[in-house]
Amino acid sequence: MKIKISTAVHQGGNARNETITTVHPDIIQSHILTRLDGTSLASLACASSQLHALSTEENLWHNICASTWPSVNHPLVQEIISFFPFGHRSFFSDSFPFPDPQPLKLDVDTLTLPTELISAVDIYYQDKIIYSKVEEMETSSSWFLCSPFRVDLLEPKDSAPTTIKYFGSSKVDTWLKQLEENLSLSWIVIDPTRKKAVNVSSRSAVSVQRHWLTGDVQVRFGMVMEGDGRRCSSRELVECGVVVTCGGKEGGEMHVKEASLVMEDMEGKGLNGKDSLVILEGVMGNGRRKKRNGNEGKEKYKEFEERKRERKEKKKRVDRALDLVCITIAIVGFVTFCSAMLFR
Repeated sequence: MKIKISTAVHQGGNARNETITTVHPDIIQSHILTRLDGTSLASLACASSQLHALSTEENLWHNICASTWPSVNHPLVQEIISFFPFGHRSFFSDSFPFPDPQPLKLDVDTLTLPTELISAVDIYYQDKIIYSKVEEMETSSSWFLCSPFRVDLLEPKDSAPTTIKYFGSSKVDTWLKQLEENLSLSWIVIDPTRKKAVNVSSRSAVSVQRHWLTGDVQVRFGMVMEGDGRRCSSRELVECGVVVTCGGKEGGEMHVKEASLVMEDMEGKGLNGKDSLVILEGVMGNGRRKKRNGNEGKEKYKEFEERKRERKEKKKRVDRALDLVCITIAIVGFVTFCSAMLFR
């Protein structure tokens, strides 16, 4: 969003252009800065020292964060953000852009893992909020560190109603396409100890499909990043995936039945809590962020799925070759044994 302010003052038939510095700061703050989104406000802060001072006002960034992510209004999240270096401005800087897919390489032996993570989650349909929740997760127990990493927002028997009409069988293809285009998600993971945050969602859906057994719709959001970085390793790349499961009765309201966050490697195996924390801390610790691109997440996901498919096919070929070698050795051994018995 570009802003150009020019004031013409007629004196003796001549017009004089005055700079924005002549505009009263209260007018700039109340009538201009409040109309900007976060990225525009951050860009404007680089224009001059005066605009920088006005654009870093905490109330401005508080309102931007609250309107962008309704879950941020939760008292727990507000308390944590108050300890960030620059409050809501730091939180927005961490959470709005896409994180760099190359996490910092951290020393696992010396790294102090967080004892708690906070998830601030918002689901939108046509840019309107339909579900919002803040989830606390204790991460220091040995059970968590050794078990597959998974965060569930809803209990198995719970569901969250929405205003979206559910189509179970009729017009299903059209409806799935609408969900893919209009459903979006933000999943911000916050480390209250290090006062860092990262948005691990692709924002727009990377895939939408119906479950073959239950008929529920599963909408997937994902972010692909580097794992251990070792070529040909199953953790060369890992996916931080969010699956939102929706269901309902034909013609009735759509219900959000499940929303879960998992970490998977290139073989589809879930990472344990410890390995997942190391990767998340590396992503948070890397201060580099990228501009938002709605299609980038889907493209990265397709590339990741293609790499997984190629890896699976390669493993099948290796397994078939090993089976053939074993069968050949068995046959040779059997023939040798029979020949020895025959010519004794």
